[in-house]
Amino acid sequence: MSTTIRLLTLAAVLPPLAAGAAERLTITVTHDLDAERPSETIAIPWPDVNRALPGALIQHIVVKDGAGHVLPHQVTNVAPLAKDPKNVGAAYGELLFQHSFPAGEKSATFTVEKSETLEPVFPVQAYARYVQERLDDFAWENDRIAHRIYGPALAAPAPPGSGKEVLETSGIDIWFKRVGYPIVDRWYNKGHDHYHKDEGEGLDMYNVSQTRGCGGTGVWSGGRLYTSGNWKSWKVLANGPVRAVFELRYDAWDAGGVKVTETKRFTVDAGHQLDQVESTFDFSGPQSLTVAVGLNKTPANKKHEPAIAVTRDRKDGTLLQWVELKAAPDKGAYGTAVLLPGAESFTEDTGNELALAAVAPGKPLRYYIGAAWNKAGQVVSQDAWRAYVSAAAARAAHPVKVVLR
Repeated sequence: MSTTIRLLTLAAVLPPLAAGAAERLTITVTHDLDAERPSETIAIPWPDVNRALPGALIQHIVVKDGAGHVLPHQVTNVAPLAKDPKNVGAAYGELLFQHSFPAGEKSATFTVEKSETLEPVFPVQAYARYVQERLDDFAWENDRIAHRIYGPALAAPAPPGSGKEVLETSGIDIWFKRVGYPIVDRWYNKGHDHYHKDEGEGLDMYNVSQTRGCGGTGVWSGGRLYTSGNWKSWKVLANGPVRAVFELRYDAWDAGGVKVTETKRFTVDAGHQLDQVESTFDFSGPQSLTVAVGLNKTPANKKHEPAIAVTRDRKDGTLLQWVELKAAPDKGAYGTAVLLPGAESFTEDTGNELALAAVAPGKPLRYYIGAAWNKAGQVVSQDAWRAYVSAAAARAAHPVKVVLR
């Protein structure tokens, strides 16, 4: 995906590959939009790569575009620590690479070839990790924006005299970046006092508290929002350079008399302001529940005199904020967004703007969340933010198609 909608769904058309074909896989990707598709992520199941390139290995393949330029790529694992006893690539899951379609380009062709030389690792542009050293934070980023969400240690009571911070919330935080390289590890090493200041790379200036933050969820029932506590467990499924995928699981909570659990799967692609999330809610009793995906109504410090413009679009399923910090112009302005395809309605409570959709037990709800900071240079105004999210909605509704030969 590209600039950042972080995740467009890929529809793949995979015809049988001829036996004995030359050891080269040709991939044709098409779409039906007139608009550009920056940083579109192309995903090819590894078994299809292996049929064309028997025995191909992650360190000995090259992906090229139609002009012969080598593209950064990533090969995921079937599952964490999957085994490959015959050393033939059986443990691999998908081959990932990206292409930016300019407006009007509706088809592009790529090749995958074996390489005799050892191919180097590409720079990481999508990254996620559990941060045990900071009270069980879980943090993630790409080359555009960073986020974190809070774990069990932060919610635990503070021992007497410890001064430990205590916060129970499943809201999502934002770290605003102005650089394309990874900053999560560096900022945690700097310490709390530093990442709240812009020392050239960006800063943490977003408020979460017990709200939904930027894209947290809850169950909407009887005109009230019921939310989980901090995440209970985590699992990283893929970790760059092109895409990071991870899951967070939440223990059961009471949602108006219904016990609910949630598992969130995040897909974070390089080049996008928005991440894709699939939330699966499990519950028994009712056939469906109404789920809310929200944005904090008060995301900025009051002393910065924030002016917050809110936009709701039922057609696209978008809920947007643009926040101008009148008393802190040096900190710039920023946008936040929820893109919920098929959103049924919008509402609010005392702390959150909310987009609503019905969910059935065990069936994933797909949506997109994210943010942009004008000082990063990619999205510099409210109009640009609206246009960006609208374009992301169009790409999500019109996935690319892939043909292999």
